[in-house]
Amino acid sequence: MTESDNLDLFVIGGGINGAGIARDAAGRGLKVALCEKDDLAEGTSSRSGKLVHGGLRYLEYYEFRLVREALIEREVLLNAAPHIIWPMRFVLPHSPQDRPAWLVRLGLFLYDHLGGRRKLPGTRTLNLLRDPEGTPILDQYTRGFEYSDCWVDDARLVVLNALAAAEKGAIVLTRSPAISARRENGGWTIVTKNSVTGDTRTFRAKCLVNCAGPWVTDVINRVAGSNSSRNVRLVKGSHIIVPKFWAGANAYLVQNDDKRVIFINPYEGDKALIGTTDIAYEGRAEDVSAEEREIDYLLKAVNRYFKEKLRRSDVLHSFSGVRPLFDDGKGNPSAVTRDYVFDLDETGGAPLLNVFGGKITTFRELAERGIQRLKHIFPNMGHDWTEKTPLPGGDIANADYETFANGLRDTYPWMPRKLVHHYGRLYGSRTRNVVSTATNLEGLGRHFGGQLYEAEARYLIATEWAETADDVLYRRTKHYIHLTDAERKAFAEWFASVHRVAAA
Repeated sequence: MTESDNLDLFVIGGGINGAGIARDAAGRGLKVALCEKDDLAEGTSSRSGKLVHGGLRYLEYYEFRLVREALIEREVLLNAAPHIIWPMRFVLPHSPQDRPAWLVRLGLFLYDHLGGRRKLPGTRTLNLLRDPEGTPILDQYTRGFEYSDCWVDDARLVVLNALAAAEKGAIVLTRSPAISARRENGGWTIVTKNSVTGDTRTFRAKCLVNCAGPWVTDVINRVAGSNSSRNVRLVKGSHIIVPKFWAGANAYLVQNDDKRVIFINPYEGDKALIGTTDIAYEGRAEDVSAEEREIDYLLKAVNRYFKEKLRRSDVLHSFSGVRPLFDDGKGNPSAVTRDYVFDLDETGGAPLLNVFGGKITTFRELAERGIQRLKHIFPNMGHDWTEKTPLPGGDIANADYETFANGLRDTYPWMPRKLVHHYGRLYGSRTRNVVSTATNLEGLGRHFGGQLYEAEARYLIATEWAETADDVLYRRTKHYIHLTDAERKAFAEWFASVHRVAAA
């Protein structure tokens, strides 16, 4: 065991909570390592609805504190990562058969004022027969409301947190599950095994943090040999991607006849992302996929409101994720709290912090509060720091992305507008690291289709733990949507050959 393998904190789980905790702890001067059994964000954290939002519908379940905290965090994150998080206006057509208009107005009033909104515009009432936002909506829906929330590239949010942790000294291990973790002499001995190379590595840590998401109970029972009275409920949420079928940059939120709400968001330029379902799930989280009944459910919800009718053949892609919600005993999956709970087990003087639940919007606050729970273990660690600190690429003056983007186009006048937009939105101020010394398109190397060039792939291999073609196409970027089957295959072949050389 090397000196670097003697740690203060070892984090299991490379989703948003684990990456956020690793970043926070490393920034306080703690020696940290994080292990993930697959790729960063490969589980739940890349399969969300891609929103940083307060949770308008949670007001209906009297989750006022959760909504307030999420609304506050919404603006914190908007300042920290304006390249991957940006405002979006949501149009909510009112259906008299569902929630009454007065209740919707009350909810939106609270939503506007609970979190001390500063940067985002407030709610307004729409005449759907007159206002352009109502053009694609069936004429029977005459009244609507428009409010603000934010879009986020969820998988990149995870990677940027891991990158920030690594830049502050943390060790980040992907495809390296913890095969054992045992208490010894007032601390933890953790063994990881790389699932690709078979290499094992042993760490000694004062404290173990379990952020395994859907696998949190598995880590407690199988790896750590501990126990907890807490548990998670697995709830499956599925999304579909279709061609965008309305004009304008706004999104839509529709109330279904079962009282659930469905988001219909612009996605990747000319696509739409529709979701989500809420179904209790009991299978292996690794095996989750969108069922035909879920796809049919989402299509019917959209077709209830829109003039243009979607068909099964319009569905270009689908994905499904398992949300590990803290089990608060509620029967209805939609009513289960999205709040988070910590369980600190200090048996034998070797602390184990288990994290249950949570949501993308509140990950930073969760990380901060989780580390605060360990203050008595690390009395000399640094103070809270993440609230005012940008994520990698987010150090943009006044968090003003549009002005930054204009400057980026001036910096790279030879670059097509769509490519500048792609780099700016994914890498922000670190676009220069991707482009490197290139002064023309040929300098970016092989073109694989869409906006994917060799330079970007090599950057992701070198900097962001991309070890397979899918790591690049599905999580570090969304190139898979814009490439043909043949282009994806050609990229996978190129990636495999390059990665073999790099590994050698």
